[in-house]
Amino acid sequence: MDNLILFDDPAIRGSLLPFTFTRPIADVRVGILKISEKWEKYSDLKAGFHTQDYLSEKYPKNDSPALMVNGAICPDKELWEMVAGLKTNQSLWSQNMLIACYSGQPALFQPEQAKKNESILYESGFISIQKTWNIFQHNATELQKDFELITSGRTSKEISDPHTIVYNPSQIFVEEGAKIKAAVLNAEGGPIYIGKNSEVQEGALIRGPFALCEGSTVNMGAKLRGDTTIGPYSKVGGEISNSVIFGYSNKGHDGFLGNAVIGEWCNLGADTNNSNLKNNYAPVKVWDYTRGGFSNTGLQFCGLMMGDHSKCGINTMFNTGTVVGVGANVFGDGFPRNFIPSFSWGGASGFSTFQVRKFEEVAIAVMKRRGKVYDQTEKEIIQKVFDLTRHYRIWDKEV
Repeated sequence: MDNLILFDDPAIRGSLLPFTFTRPIADVRVGILKISEKWEKYSDLKAGFHTQDYLSEKYPKNDSPALMVNGAICPDKELWEMVAGLKTNQSLWSQNMLIACYSGQPALFQPEQAKKNESILYESGFISIQKTWNIFQHNATELQKDFELITSGRTSKEISDPHTIVYNPSQIFVEEGAKIKAAVLNAEGGPIYIGKNSEVQEGALIRGPFALCEGSTVNMGAKLRGDTTIGPYSKVGGEISNSVIFGYSNKGHDGFLGNAVIGEWCNLGADTNNSNLKNNYAPVKVWDYTRGGFSNTGLQFCGLMMGDHSKCGINTMFNTGTVVGVGANVFGDGFPRNFIPSFSWGGASGFSTFQVRKFEEVAIAVMKRRGKVYDQTEKEIIQKVFDLTRHYRIWDKEV
C-alpha cells in the first residue's frame, strides 16, 4: 500500500461547517494533531484528500489506487491495524458508517460504492468528528492519544528555568527551542505538550491536558484551564477552557474563551468574552447549516464556533452557542446574533457585507505577518465561499 486518501463523508461534511467551507474534514485539528496528521503517523504515508472540487488545488490527492479512509474518524492502533489489513474489494464498516475501503479509481470514488464490496464489521469503539462541538468535546481524549503517539520513545527537553513550577513532570513534554519562564505547569490531570520554538511567558498558569503547538505563545498571566489546544503560530492570553484554536490565530488579551473552536487567521480583540453556559442551564442550541436553523447540541456547555479569517473588535460579547462564519468582522456594543453569516461586517446594531475586495486587503496583511502569501489558490477558495454563503446575508436581499 503506497497511497492513502482521506475522503469527506457527505453525510458529515455539512455538519462541520463553517470549518469545512475552507478545508476537508481531515484537516480539522483535534488533540495535538490534525486528523490527517494522525493517519499519516500511523500509516507512514503522506495523505491525499478526496474533497470538494474548489478545495482540491490546495488539498490534492494522488489518483493512483488508494486506501480510502473516512476523514472524520480519529485513528488508534487497533483501528489502524484493521484498516491496513483491508484487501481489494473489502470495506470496513461501523454500523452504517464507512470507515475505509480500497479503491482502484480514487477520482471516481463515492462512499456508496463501498456497499458492493465484501463488508467487514468493526465492533470496537472509536472517536469520529461529526459535529462542530465534537471538536472540543473529544479534545482531551485525542490530546492524550496524540501525546503518547508523538512522544513515545523520545526524551523531553529539560525545563531549566528555576522559577517555573511543574507538577507530574513525566507527563510534560517540551520540544526543541521552546522557552518557558516563571510559569506553573500542572500535568496531574493530563499531559502538557509544549511545541517546537513555542513560548510560555511569565506568570502563565497551565493545567493539562494542554497542547501548545509549534511557534505559538502563551502571554504573561494567562490562565489555561485544560482540555485545550493552541494550534501553531498563535498567541493566547486571558482565560481559556476546553477550546481548540486551529492555528495562525490570536486571542492575545484578557477575556474568556470556553468550549469553543476557533479556525485559522482569526483575531479576538481585547476583553472579548464568550458565554458557554445559559443562565437557565438549558441545553445549548447552535446554528446547523444542514437544517438552515438551530439544532440542540444536548450540551450544557457550548461556546463560540468561529470560521477562518473572522475577527472581532475589543469588548465583543458572544452569546452561548454562537456560530460565526468565514471572513466576518464583528464589533460594537451588545450581543450580536447567535448566527453570524460569512463575510458579515457589523454587530448587534446590524450587519452589512464585508466585500471580497476589502476582505482581501486584510487577509494579505494578516498572512504576511506569519510569512504566508494570500495566493491565487486562497483567493479562489474565498471567492467560492463568498458565493456559497451569499443567501445567508439576508440584508443584501433587503436593499
